[in-house]
Amino acid sequence: MPSIFRPGVAAALRGLAVAVCAVLTVSAVPSSAVAAAAAVHPAGSAYEVRGPGAEPRAPEEFVALREVDPTIIQEMRYFTPHDFMGVRVTGYHAPVCLVTRDTARALHRAQRSFLRRGYALKVYDCYRPQRAVDHFVAWAKDLGDQRMKGEFYPRVDKSMLFKDGYIDETSGHSRGSTVDLTLVPLPALPTRPYVPGEPLSPCYGPQATRFPDNSLDMGTGFDCFDTLAHTLDPRIKGKRRANRMLLKKGMERAGFVNYPYEWWHYTFTPETFPDTYFDFPVSWLSLGGR
Repeated sequence: MPSIFRPGVAAALRGLAVAVCAVLTVSAVPSSAVAAAAAVHPAGSAYEVRGPGAEPRAPEEFVALREVDPTIIQEMRYFTPHDFMGVRVTGYHAPVCLVTRDTARALHRAQRSFLRRGYALKVYDCYRPQRAVDHFVAWAKDLGDQRMKGEFYPRVDKSMLFKDGYIDETSGHSRGSTVDLTLVPLPALPTRPYVPGEPLSPCYGPQATRFPDNSLDMGTGFDCFDTLAHTLDPRIKGKRRANRMLLKKGMERAGFVNYPYEWWHYTFTPETFPDTYFDFPVSWLSLGGR
């Protein structure tokens, strides 16, 4: 998991603060909440990794979430090796959240509501190209590669990932209206970088023993291949269940539907592209300079 701070961003953050104020001036959000959310955002595309050759471009209906709401925290896991495969996922050329315009606007509405309550949304994944899904499928078929089992699927036999529904050959993420996200209490604290090869802790363990995350305790970590990650699993009680319901109700008010087997997975409806699976890369270049 990459650190959300890096040297030399002071000027960018000053510019970002101006953008945040412009976006939220009419929202009656406390200025302290806006500042706390904005402070965790690196700006722009400094991490852009440009692949060789021409690539397909995104349709005009796609936007970068940061252009609609720069206060939503972005921790794009599949751009990093801190995921269930242990490597950066094919098709992620930059740590940027791309979604359809309608989805971005709905996330903005949800974010305004959460900011008033002292929280910020944090997205882990947004649009996902088909080539990334193909990477997941190829990995799932390689039963010898289990480097991240100790964190993401300790109690699941890798040979059962297809049968149990954890991996599939298509994903709603590829249509542009689905996001994986959580809530972060403000002021948001940074999360430490993941170090490849470090000891792994089960994603379903107590929050204090899991890989550190600056989010609310949802009972499991993101991308936990375990039934405890089911949104309404009865074993998740007390504050952890309340946190899931806080996220769920807030997202539903903004027009999203939860996938019941993953507490972090939400789709805005009606989808802009309900039957189309795209394969342009996750990249600022995919927007064609827009």
